[in-house]
Amino acid sequence: MSRLFVRKPLGQLLSEASESEKGLKRTLSAGSLVALGIGAIIGAGLFVRTAAAAGAHAGPAVTLSFVIAAIGCALAGLCYAEFASMIPIAGSAYTYSYATLGEVVAWIIGWDLVLEYALGAATVSIGWSQYLNNLLSTLFHVTIPYEWSHSPFQMSEAGVRGIINIPAICILLLLTLLLIRGTQESAVVNTVIVIVKVAIVLLFIALGWKFIDPANHTPYTIPANAGTVQLSDGAVIDYSNFWNHGWPGVLTGAGIVFFAFIGFDAVSTTAQETKNPKKAMPIGILVSLAICTVLYILFSHVLTGVAPYRDFLKAGSEASVAYAIDTYMPGLGWLSLMITIAILAGFSSVILVMLLGQTRVFYSMSNDGLVPPVFSALHPKYRTPYKSQILFFVFTAVFAGFVPDHIVGNMTSIGTLFAFVLVCIGVLVMRKSNPEVPRPFKTPWVPVVPIAGAVVCLLMIFGLGIDNWLRLLVWLAIGFAIYFGYSVKHSKARKLKE
Repeated sequence: MSRLFVRKPLGQLLSEASESEKGLKRTLSAGSLVALGIGAIIGAGLFVRTAAAAGAHAGPAVTLSFVIAAIGCALAGLCYAEFASMIPIAGSAYTYSYATLGEVVAWIIGWDLVLEYALGAATVSIGWSQYLNNLLSTLFHVTIPYEWSHSPFQMSEAGVRGIINIPAICILLLLTLLLIRGTQESAVVNTVIVIVKVAIVLLFIALGWKFIDPANHTPYTIPANAGTVQLSDGAVIDYSNFWNHGWPGVLTGAGIVFFAFIGFDAVSTTAQETKNPKKAMPIGILVSLAICTVLYILFSHVLTGVAPYRDFLKAGSEASVAYAIDTYMPGLGWLSLMITIAILAGFSSVILVMLLGQTRVFYSMSNDGLVPPVFSALHPKYRTPYKSQILFFVFTAVFAGFVPDHIVGNMTSIGTLFAFVLVCIGVLVMRKSNPEVPRPFKTPWVPVVPIAGAVVCLLMIFGLGIDNWLRLLVWLAIGFAIYFGYSVKHSKARKLKE
């Protein structure tokens, strides 16, 4: 049993962080990391998941859902910042857990991060497809046929069933090719996109404020007697359900919009490609998280004030922001067009960072022997894990092409929340087991912050409901099968102990 919890020596981790001709290039600055974090955070969570949470669970109080999710992320972010400054190498929560909680816990987190990064990229690519159709309709009065831009589990109001989401697969392919070209080049593209994206978000908040109808914010939480809404696929939203009204609905909404904050931890996966990771990592994580939290609360307040929350279940369920502008903000058709273009660019930057983070986690796991060497094979010219990027393109494309966004998105949220819980616990363990290790950034108010972070994240997991708990258990079962079938036989840490 003790071998399951074998730890990777901290000294070995730190030695791996040193520059090497065979390693990843150190090209990223603190400013690049902040832009990378904002690029990952602001995306489908804001422009798609906000409407989903408001329409089915939280109503106008989705702003409170964002506050709860932000508190959980801020507490976990402080723990991430300590680890990232102390152990500045690729791998994110996986690497931190390997040094603190042991190999089997590290494997669980590494496997869960596939839900965060790979399925996160798939979720955002589905949102990208929705807004692309909106743009084509606005500019050229044509749309990609429903069956070729939706999964087989979706059906239009006209009774057309989806077959495959081709636009989602195409954007995944294009961004995978960009990442193979190089991290620095990808970061430059991302920075430009972030500037445009943030400007458009601020513009929507400023112009949309005067179109807020106070009636849309009353009552602020959904009442239990709000009735039912039948969706186009035949499903029914019953607001009398415990998780669909009042504060339970706000908590469920927090678990859904938590997806909107996923990305700040992706910054930590680039530690081995950062020029001064001990200083730049905490700045990149915490500053990007703080900026996005303020924008989210303002944005969701305006969106739910402009359009009634029920609209986001039907006509406004796809490309919800463009829908709200076109329907309830007369004379601002140009803003709808601009925001659709910016959202497409913004979604692209999110997918970019998610795919980047995923391959960096498996790069570390491969170097540790827990997954095959193909995941750490670097391109002879660009020194990027190109084979890993190709394999994960295939994996994400399957989910993007054939699974609805609400299923993929909730799987992403619950997997990430579980990883956050373990990171918070890891800070407590590391303070006990390695108190002498230098910590350029220290999580304040230990043990209060790590414990509170774990509790808030567990509450959001609870709010996501039994269907998502079961999906997480199935995913973990698959992961354990791979771990005991392959990883235990090839683990380098285990071999050092023998």
